[in-house]
Amino acid sequence: MVIRGVSMRGAAWAFRAHVRNRNNGAESVEVVGGRPGDRTIRSFPPERVFAVTGATRRHGAAKATEGQLSLAEAPQLPLG
Repeated sequence: MVIRGVSMRGAAWAFRAHVRNRNNGAESVEVVGGRPGDRTIRSFPPERVFAVTGATRRHGAAKATEGQLSLAEAPQLPLG
C-alpha cells in the first residue's frame, strides 16, 4: 500500500482493517508497517491510501499516486 503524505524512505505498509464508526460515519483504513523492521499500526482516511503499482518502485510514493485512484474511489475489495 502507498500512503499519500507519508514520506519515509523504505517504508512499507500492509492492510490491517477497514474501520467505520457507526456513530458519526467516519471511515479509516488501518495499516501496519513503516520503516524496515517496524510494525507500527496507523490509521488513514481511505482517500490517502493507494494500491501498489509497478510505478511505486521506480518513482517513489509521491509520483506513484499521481493520476491513480485512491481506495476510496476504486476499492480493491468492497468496503462495507
